[in-house]
Amino acid sequence: MARSRWWLGACALAGVVLLVAVFALMTADRQPDDLTGPPGRGPLTVVSIGDSTVSGEGTGDYTAATDGTDGNWCHRSPRALVNHIELRGVTEHVNLACSGAASKHIRLGDEKQWTEPSQAQQLRELVTDHRVAAVVVGIGANDEPQFSRLISQCFTAWFSDEAAPCNENIRSDWQQRIDTMVPKVARALNDIQTVLREAGYQRDDYQLVLQSYASPIGPDMPESLRNLDGCPFRKADLRWVRDTGAVDLAAGLRRAAQQAGARFLDLSRAALGHEACSGGDDKNSEWFTRFTVRWSDLEHTDRASHAIQESFHPNARGHRQFARCLSEFLASTEDSAACLSGDDGNLHPAASVRAEHGR
Repeated sequence: MARSRWWLGACALAGVVLLVAVFALMTADRQPDDLTGPPGRGPLTVVSIGDSTVSGEGTGDYTAATDGTDGNWCHRSPRALVNHIELRGVTEHVNLACSGAASKHIRLGDEKQWTEPSQAQQLRELVTDHRVAAVVVGIGANDEPQFSRLISQCFTAWFSDEAAPCNENIRSDWQQRIDTMVPKVARALNDIQTVLREAGYQRDDYQLVLQSYASPIGPDMPESLRNLDGCPFRKADLRWVRDTGAVDLAAGLRRAAQQAGARFLDLSRAALGHEACSGGDDKNSEWFTRFTVRWSDLEHTDRASHAIQESFHPNARGHRQFARCLSEFLASTEDSAACLSGDDGNLHPAASVRAEHGR
């Protein structure tokens, strides 16, 4: 009887050893990144989707295919923020954003922007040979808020001494515009999730982040630059854009992110002290372009209407700072945060912009 028990025990032990050896052989050549994360084949990738604030407009360095070739003015740049994002395991960065895009240009469907199909459709093609770890989205301002157009209106108001500050007209329906935008942005985010779900992704296989907009201008600038040499705006309008326009827009985008189950990064206060013209004679501290004219574009009929397109957009320094904050946020577990300047002068994600600014 004792011999039988010994024999059975020895057989069981041998079986356990054999199973361990087989498992070790099966996993010996597999790395941690192969065991978790996005499905499919291809490099681990971070993708940007959205409008000019994400595409790279304002950096002055655009890919030839998106700088007017065959009518494509998406203005994608190798200096855009997506190319500076650092995320563990990510080896490729893909920019699908396009200058002037609205939510309809993100959604699945037939809408085109500057000759290109929807960005969700482009994402669908991308996931066939890329493993998407994160999608960063910047969209909404070109929907009902028409933020860029409103800034242009304030620009125009500067030329008239008799006209009222432009923000007085904007305020009448500003909140209504934001409220109308919110479900459109949420649906665009949902379509991005639909594309990834249909490609076999589970919701925890990737990160989806919606970011808001940093104010490109503010009232703290030398009077000598409130003209065509820098930032031709009335002071009341500069204050409204920074303290109300960008902040209210961020609140609406936060709601859209919550509705779609996306993470949210608030940039509304990110550029404080670094807006266009805030540096006076030294532009090196500024993260946004001043009034900019590409004079060579004025020599060509098909390019002339885009000659000032770069004005009041994040410059290369701005994109690097926003990417720094995004990288830290992507590495965190917070559902939302706000990009604020730290003691080192760089942007970092803080738990709440309200706590920092009492709003």
